[in-house]
Amino acid sequence: MENTVLPPEVIVNDTTLRDGEQSPGVAFKGEEKVQIAQALYKAGVDIIEVGIPAMGMAEQASIQQVRQALPEASLMVWCRMKHSDLDACVSLDVDWINISVPASRQHRLHKLNITLPEMLDKMTVLIRTACKKGFKVSIGLEDASRAEHWELVKIAEHASKAGALCLRYADTLGILDPFTTFENISRLVAHTDMQVEAHPHNDLGLATANAIAAIAAGAKAINTTVMGLGERAGNAPLEEVSVALSVLNKGNTSINLKALPGLCSLINRCSGIETPAQKSIVGDKVFTHESGIHVDGLLKHQDNYQSFAPSLIGRHHQLVLGKHSGWHSLSTQLHHMGISIDRHHHQPMLAALTQWSETHKRIPTEKDIRELYSQVVCEGLSCL
Repeated sequence: MENTVLPPEVIVNDTTLRDGEQSPGVAFKGEEKVQIAQALYKAGVDIIEVGIPAMGMAEQASIQQVRQALPEASLMVWCRMKHSDLDACVSLDVDWINISVPASRQHRLHKLNITLPEMLDKMTVLIRTACKKGFKVSIGLEDASRAEHWELVKIAEHASKAGALCLRYADTLGILDPFTTFENISRLVAHTDMQVEAHPHNDLGLATANAIAAIAAGAKAINTTVMGLGERAGNAPLEEVSVALSVLNKGNTSINLKALPGLCSLINRCSGIETPAQKSIVGDKVFTHESGIHVDGLLKHQDNYQSFAPSLIGRHHQLVLGKHSGWHSLSTQLHHMGISIDRHHHQPMLAALTQWSETHKRIPTEKDIRELYSQVVCEGLSCL
């Protein structure tokens, strides 16, 4: 028998309520944060990053509301490398604190004006303080993708000795490709016993691919946001990463994939951002087929033109008519509508459908199709 390598177990740490809310123009109300957190928890997210306590009393109140609504959930908050940020977390009853540190020389020199030894000393004290207060600590390696490998190893060594449990490798500017991601994460995993978590950004449209590469390289956890919300081009989308890991057999998550469409709809309502129709996984048109060749193939066998069954996420195929429809798809649609049509009307009907599509630039409704049928077959008379 061949040895089957089982895909790794992957921890999903979703940061929709922290990094996702940093999308320009996005602002969640307290009750919306609770709704979103409940939906994330119900969908199977392992850790929910709920906010930034240092933002003030209102943010702290919303974090407390989430805790009250989800007493068993694993909650994380985000902190700068400041004692005052830690102090703001003490009364919030969260499980994890992510302390963000400048991993790259660029950020140390031009953001905080601090040397590496100074940063390591300060980070060590903060980790020990947080651990004494009962928190589990993650160290966020901000701008890790522009840091030297030896710098990351040095930070990891000090963080581990101080009691931190997790390293968040942040591709803060979204500059990595999957090949470099795999190389960088592999090297870091080889030099630390800490759990490595990948935090991809999507500036080059590679966040999902980089997330999969990071898991393949040995990262145990991945940061996501629903619908890829986040700064600039956003983060790795929860729906893309979790479905891709499953379909490609690259990792097992606790995510209930059938919950994803509803979760994304909730985020749309709360963020005010609409989902593009062809957005992978959850867009309205991603399981909608018009092309005659594709429809014919799907009618013969659905695996001819699907990468995974839409039922995996609780959806289904939709066959629609348009400019690129062939006679097979048109006749199938008419049959479902209870309409029969003579063979000599085939081409006139397809020509009329093409002209209609070019004029209206949308998917025709059943009413539209019946009107076209009347015009072509009944020569303007109402025969339906």
